[in-house]
Amino acid sequence: MNPLTSLRRHLTPAQINIYFSIICFFSPPVLGSLASVTLNAGAVWSVMLLALKRRRFNIDAPMLAQTIAIYAYCAAMVLASIVNGTLKEDLRLFLPLITLLFFPISYSTWSITEKPVLARIAILASAAGCFGALLLAVIQYHWFGTRAAGGAGNAIVFATVTCLAVMACLAGALSGIEKRWRMLLLAATAGSVAIFYSESRMIWVSMPIAGIAILAINRRRFAGARLTRFAVIGVAAYLAIAAISYHSIKDRADFLVNDWQALNASSDHSTSLGLRVAMWEIGLGAFRQAPVFGHGISESRALMVKGFHDRFGLDEGFSHFHNGFITALVEAGLLGALALASIFIVAAWNAARTLRRSADPLERFGATMIVIVLITYLIAGLSGILVGHDILDAMLMTFLICGTYLGSGRTIAPTGKSAPAMTPQTSRQS
Repeated sequence: MNPLTSLRRHLTPAQINIYFSIICFFSPPVLGSLASVTLNAGAVWSVMLLALKRRRFNIDAPMLAQTIAIYAYCAAMVLASIVNGTLKEDLRLFLPLITLLFFPISYSTWSITEKPVLARIAILASAAGCFGALLLAVIQYHWFGTRAAGGAGNAIVFATVTCLAVMACLAGALSGIEKRWRMLLLAATAGSVAIFYSESRMIWVSMPIAGIAILAINRRRFAGARLTRFAVIGVAAYLAIAAISYHSIKDRADFLVNDWQALNASSDHSTSLGLRVAMWEIGLGAFRQAPVFGHGISESRALMVKGFHDRFGLDEGFSHFHNGFITALVEAGLLGALALASIFIVAAWNAARTLRRSADPLERFGATMIVIVLITYLIAGLSGILVGHDILDAMLMTFLICGTYLGSGRTIAPTGKSAPAMTPQTSRQS
């Protein structure tokens, strides 16, 4: 075969989407920002294809509702800067919004991929990411003596994206989409150990909650005794993982108890917990000063530095308030926080609608992806970043796009025409 012909065969739009999807789901725990670079580069390329009329928008009601919510949040952030006269200073800080604004473009491109193919990629690439995450975590924790941060370079971000991969494996194993469920459970276990090595306590909380949600979503596929057996196996695996990570858990628990005692006994805000409590107090105070439109993005650090100095006598400063909604309240006021909440409310509505109406495993898996990302981000965002970090934003969009498409979207041809319905024969082949 002519090498050029072979290359063209492997660079069809469908094949490119497959390679693109593998990178997006595999790379976050292992290769960090490559996920963000890939997602945004793919969106830029899609803009070019749209301009050349080689792609068309795939617009459906769930996607449109999600797009409106995302664009409302971006508009609220820009409006806050205009009202506060900080638009010029905030321009460079608007760059993370680009990933969110690409949502409908990335959705239209991803939806040329057959749903069974995309679902299996999400599951298997996540499984590979879990194994890679464990390898990096063991090296970083036992060799270098640091909290596992994987390829993300940040322990909390690493734990968050690994949690998504773990739950994708668990959802894939229970949904029946991928038959190698034992391998998926092993991958989920590996990823869970990596998360414990990250010492990220809020993700330790989100993991069992997301796991219970996945079991509840898939409960109809199993008889009562079998579901109970899965639940028992899951609890046993979680306890075994916790036992392996006992020292890490004990150390983080001791830190939390000591921080709490220092905060209550002597109002010590210099600890990890104390700093967070101080930031929340400063943030809520700043919100009361500008409740409608906030202060603008660029003012967050200045407000925090001043608040730490004046109220707590500390020389500290951070780029966010370690609570996603408080950060939104400070930067864009009540308008921004409500717009941010609408992103998650619309996603939850889309997922609930699919789970209520559909028995199709692919559609329910897509809805489960949305549930997974909502639980993980909302819990982690209570003491960290909700949006505004390149890797976290990329994975939020990846799961919302693929979850919405698999759950309630339609497959289209690269030119934008509806793809032909799959026959049982073609379904088996894919």
